[in-house]
Amino acid sequence: MTSTTSVGWLPRVLAVLIGLSGMVLGGGGAWLAVLGGSLYYMLGGFILFSSAVMLWFGMRQGLHLYLLFLAATLVWALWEVGFSFWGLMPRLALFIGIGALFLIPAARRGLAAIALIVAGGLMMPTSVQAAGEEWPVYGGDQASTRYSTLEQLTPDNVGGLQEAWRYQLSTEDKPTMGLQVTPLMVNGTLYLCTPYNEIIALDPETGAEKWRFDPENARFLPRSCRGVTYVETPDATDCPTRILTATTDARLIAVHAETGEPCIAFGDGGATDLSFGMGQLKAGYYYVSSPPTLIRGNVVLGGWVSDNQHIGEPSGVIRAYNATTGAFAWAWDLGRPGHYGLPPEGETYTRGTPNSWAPASTDEELGLVYLPMGNATPDHWGAHRSEESEKFASSVVALNGETGEPVWVFQTVHHDVWDYDVGSPPTLVDVEVDGEMVPALLQPTKQGQIYLLDRRTGEPLADVEERPVPQGAAPGDYLSPTQPFSVGMPNFEDRALTEQDMWGLTPFDQLYCRIKFRQARYEGPMTPPGLKPTITYPGYMGGMEWGGVAIDPNQQLMVVNWSRVPNYSRLVPRKEAEAMGVKAAAEGISPVGKPAAQEGTPFAIDTNGFLSLIDVPCISPPWGLITLVDLKARQKVWERPLGTGEDSGPWGISSGIPIEMGVPNLGGSVVTKSGLIFIAATMEHAFRALELKTGEELWKVRLPAAGHATPMTYVSPESGRQFVVTVAAGHFALGGLVGDAMSDHIIAYALPDGTD
Repeated sequence: MTSTTSVGWLPRVLAVLIGLSGMVLGGGGAWLAVLGGSLYYMLGGFILFSSAVMLWFGMRQGLHLYLLFLAATLVWALWEVGFSFWGLMPRLALFIGIGALFLIPAARRGLAAIALIVAGGLMMPTSVQAAGEEWPVYGGDQASTRYSTLEQLTPDNVGGLQEAWRYQLSTEDKPTMGLQVTPLMVNGTLYLCTPYNEIIALDPETGAEKWRFDPENARFLPRSCRGVTYVETPDATDCPTRILTATTDARLIAVHAETGEPCIAFGDGGATDLSFGMGQLKAGYYYVSSPPTLIRGNVVLGGWVSDNQHIGEPSGVIRAYNATTGAFAWAWDLGRPGHYGLPPEGETYTRGTPNSWAPASTDEELGLVYLPMGNATPDHWGAHRSEESEKFASSVVALNGETGEPVWVFQTVHHDVWDYDVGSPPTLVDVEVDGEMVPALLQPTKQGQIYLLDRRTGEPLADVEERPVPQGAAPGDYLSPTQPFSVGMPNFEDRALTEQDMWGLTPFDQLYCRIKFRQARYEGPMTPPGLKPTITYPGYMGGMEWGGVAIDPNQQLMVVNWSRVPNYSRLVPRKEAEAMGVKAAAEGISPVGKPAAQEGTPFAIDTNGFLSLIDVPCISPPWGLITLVDLKARQKVWERPLGTGEDSGPWGISSGIPIEMGVPNLGGSVVTKSGLIFIAATMEHAFRALELKTGEELWKVRLPAAGHATPMTYVSPESGRQFVVTVAAGHFALGGLVGDAMSDHIIAYALPDGTD
């Protein structure tokens, strides 16, 4: 016999809520089942709807059916993801919350029992010459180790750090896009650049401005400027110490380090024209985003070239200029092998060749400069690329710093159609191999591989295996049958995703992600883009990005911060793209979330993060992690999520919930001899100190915006205190993953005066 009760307003409201949930899950679940996905959503939706009908009419069997649904959901969730907190949350939290609203005593007892079972599963996871008193080079040293020998700040006292000073760039009337600078500290002065290529000198004790140089750019475009270069030229006729930077309107500028006045004897009145030999340079299509690299009296620079606009974009030529005079020294132009001079009169450097936009590293003793290489434009269709471009794209290359001649090349991706250009600086460190210390190079990559190479020859010191990868190129293109996987180093996410990895804040957006997953082509790492949507994992934001890694060379320890957010991409046929109005961008950057033209190829490219309807990543957290690797054993020592969800949330709205979940990160870390890691990098507005040995968080401070640069540390000559400096700026391109907070602050922290 069916038992009924009088129906109040709350049961009726819950019945409607459960019924609507059942309809959405059942309908979407049927679609997912047709695509070959899990049957749970379709069956669960039917049970929920049936429960809702019974509850509407006051039938107690509706409550029993709901409890049965909860129990079955718990069993299914544990089968799919085990006791993973983030895996269980979208599968269980909403339905337990709805059930908890029932005011029937029997229901409360049943739900309490289930909650106790679930509580056990919802447990949070626990998870060369170095810089000393100064920080004279972007990466701390020419080897890009980001290591400091300072020991004043220790695990015991770092918790006492306080803000010492704050400097604002005063760009309220200008966008702060691209503030990713790591300041230098040399001879008692901090030096940094702005997104408008201004050079600023600050007092390291107070943050007071000493001088400011405005290059008066002809093209008023804010772009990334990650740092400047300090050079000593004692034999120069002027400026025995100087600061070099390159501008968005293609000039290499030198100013006096003490006064900020132009070095008149450098180039033409203080600047060298970088547009010479480049041909047409449309505004925003070419600029130098990373500091020029000093090697044997020359400064070497590559340049950022706009992604995915058209064939024949500006050349990726690598050039060197005399650091004293600004005179041209050499050029490595892939289209003119064996020739290292200026292009013949009436000609230009070869257009559309791979570029090098990330910071470089040098070995002064070997006389080599190590450059991480990008792609030949555009990124996602490559049948037009030359033989030379194919050889050097998405690689690390060693050039002779005096002549520009290539000494060796190691390619990390063959025929790259995934936008896996190498964006991390090579890091140089000596490692032990068969009882002998060998000069090595560590190359992090966007695809989560770290390659350990002999920096003299480019030969792998840790095994690299050519593995078969998915085939099926886009029409007119081709693919490499294999790709190089760094199997001798720890794995940073080269596994294949499954439907069970799909995630959401609720069962509904998780279902959406599962449907999108089933609709896309995905066959594991290196699934190529095509006319059907495809998933690329890790996506083009990394893996590892421009922050690179930090090294304690004495203990042979490597700190790696990395992200794990996939991309969802589709090649758009040219006629369809034209109908959509897709054209090459006027200033070199396509609007975020819009297709990029790839003019001159058969396809535009529509690629973004693989996000749910509420702009949350479609895979389960953590989306960002930090890992310590023992380079001797070549094994991970510890690994933990990096960052909380406090400043992230649906549709880019900050959740305000400081739960450590691991959020996407851009930027790097600094390691000190005393055993500390300093890092901002995350989408959370926070700056942290971690203990090197354990990964334990020892100190954390709020920032006015996220800090997507690499911090630095130094000792102030005035007080003798150790300072740590970071940027708080935000990032324009993280889309719905983060709120709109932007800033333009440089902030320094130190122990209070008189603190031991």
